[in-house]
Amino acid sequence: MGRDRMGKAVAVALLLLGTTACAEHGRPVAHEAGDEGWQLAWRDDFTGDEGGGPNPADWLVDTGTGYPGGAPNWGTGEIQTYTADPANLALDGRGNLRITPRRDDEGKWTSARIETRRADFKAPEGGVLRVEGRVRMPDATGPAGLGYWSAFWALGSPYRGDYWNWPGVGEVEFMENVNGLDQVWGLLHCGVAQGGPCDESNGIGGSTACPGQPCQADFHTYRFEWDAGTTPNELRWFVDGHQYTTIRQDRIDAASWAKMTSHAGYFLLLDVAIGGGFPNGVAKVDTPTPETRPDQPMVVDYVSVSTRPRG
Repeated sequence: MGRDRMGKAVAVALLLLGTTACAEHGRPVAHEAGDEGWQLAWRDDFTGDEGGGPNPADWLVDTGTGYPGGAPNWGTGEIQTYTADPANLALDGRGNLRITPRRDDEGKWTSARIETRRADFKAPEGGVLRVEGRVRMPDATGPAGLGYWSAFWALGSPYRGDYWNWPGVGEVEFMENVNGLDQVWGLLHCGVAQGGPCDESNGIGGSTACPGQPCQADFHTYRFEWDAGTTPNELRWFVDGHQYTTIRQDRIDAASWAKMTSHAGYFLLLDVAIGGGFPNGVAKVDTPTPETRPDQPMVVDYVSVSTRPRG
């Protein structure tokens, strides 16, 4: 969720990227989660009692409307307040995490956002980083979905404690979905806050429809790979094993690439925002609306991080 993505026109253009974003859209790929050579670095299957929270040894729970000293509304214009209330954030007792946006009688929205304690996820020298999550989007489509903004993403570790160094430290959207559309976006944010190599504040990347069942109808597996073993290095996005966009190192100037890759690594985030620049821009209206339906959770089966050493 681009920390400063407020432009409506380009958000609409991103929707139109679709299959034109990359010539490799929809191409089945051979390397799947069970491939030889991959080493599990971290994983959460969200096991635990119904109503419990995510493991506090692994996750931090963000609350309020912004980081202390950071931009208001999390820098995006989203309108909800994040809480740690089990009504917004809870295990379901069946190996899933549920993030549920809610609306009270006064029309105020709450939801949840979590981030990993670990902030050192990065590709090993000459190797590959893989981040993967199996997620079902909130079941709200059409007018009922307006304003929903689900994301599985990462921020560069220097962002913690210095909330004004975005986008230089890097942000990767493994999966974004807005307004209940059958569309997943994979994006990179980098460089400077306006323009630059990542076309801020919009980011660069691509989008695609979910294969088979719509994004909201079933679980889909979202995967990102940072390949430091190729020349130039590559960033690759997948849904259900289909690679739909790629960004290569030579697309980004050397200084910007170094700034987002030479620090300690990244921390992962999961959230469902309501309203803000991206859903508003795609919908061409301010969201949410009175027709937006609350209480539709994003359900997360697992999140995993693996690495493959230099081949």
